[in-house]
Amino acid sequence: MHNRGIELAVGTFMAIGLVALFFLAMKVGNLSGFSSADNYSLSARFENIGGLKVRSPVKMAGVRIGEVTDIGFDRQTFEAVVTLDIQPQFDTLPADTIASIYTSGLLGEQYIGLDAGGDEEVLHDGDQLELTQSAIVLEQLIGQFLFSKADEGVKDEGGF
Repeated sequence: MHNRGIELAVGTFMAIGLVALFFLAMKVGNLSGFSSADNYSLSARFENIGGLKVRSPVKMAGVRIGEVTDIGFDRQTFEAVVTLDIQPQFDTLPADTIASIYTSGLLGEQYIGLDAGGDEEVLHDGDQLELTQSAIVLEQLIGQFLFSKADEGVKDEGGF
């Protein structure tokens, strides 16, 4: 009888641990807590989205106000078209709001940051953000830095 009680306690502990692991995985994967019942949709065009993914957060002043729901490609303009799902309580975004792609930390996840403008007109469902700033790709910056240093080295050695 004593072994049965221990087995039951261990089984209960394991079940609670698995449920906790499931919720942790959902939180880390940005899969929880975001319902799109009354949200409104905005779109933005970028020349380069870097590593932005569907379900990436949309933040304003560091506060999550929405998420990326779709990423497409416009074959005429050769730009990425990103669809944003914004929570309804943030329905007074100025029409001249700027959308930029940022990275959390040095090598963290990418997200879209919105910076409010001063326009009195507000964005509505289906509108497009006209002012965007593409992602900064770390590899391109390093390449530009290395090539500029290589050019300086050639000039210092009596080159052009």
